[in-house]
Amino acid sequence: MPAPRYTVSDVMTHTVVAIGREASYKEIVELMHEWKVSAVPVLEGEGRVVGVVSEADLLPKEEFRRTEPALPEQLEEASKAGAVLAEELMSSPAITVHPDAPVAEAARIMARKHVKRLPVVNALGMLEGVVGRGDLLKVFLRPDEELEEEIRQTVFSDLAPAVTLEFAVQDGVVTLRGPLRDRALVPLLARAIRAVEGVVDVRMELGSTEGTEGTEGTEGREGTAGGIAA
Repeated sequence: MPAPRYTVSDVMTHTVVAIGREASYKEIVELMHEWKVSAVPVLEGEGRVVGVVSEADLLPKEEFRRTEPALPEQLEEASKAGAVLAEELMSSPAITVHPDAPVAEAARIMARKHVKRLPVVNALGMLEGVVGRGDLLKVFLRPDEELEEEIRQTVFSDLAPAVTLEFAVQDGVVTLRGPLRDRALVPLLARAIRAVEGVVDVRMELGSTEGTEGTEGTEGREGTAGGIAA
């Protein structure tokens, strides 16, 4: 059974503050302060996202108030110091994500593009919501019991009867215990369990099937999800 995947639509914020191209600098600052957000999408027509104004787009007005850009790469930023409308301030095209994208994909986009929030758009580019870093962390609010059931149904059901380990979940950390004859399955198990949305870490306490069952020795403790030995 394939593991269900949380998508952006499961965690995104549906109520979104947005602006038009003609929104003024002061209006944008006021909206960000009122809504406690670091960026706002810029819309045109019936709601198509054409850009985003972020705090980074607004700061040059303060940064270059009394100084000139010292480096060539500062010229683009300095050009926004005199901007007063959203269409002059915005970064375009907007970096967006679709609602059916996996949560992990949204996280990768944020990390690679160095942004904190992404407008969520449909196939026509129309705004449906916004997803931020905090939204992506919602998957870690899943109860331990829910994680345990998903792991049982989506990981161990596929590996039975080859794997009969016991496992427990506490605060999102999955601990596996018991004998495991085929050590080649260790990284496979770790990857499969880490793929379950909401799992914080994976720990292995595996005994040998040849005379050391139930013990922890050099083979009994395989490490954590970040460094599991085969």
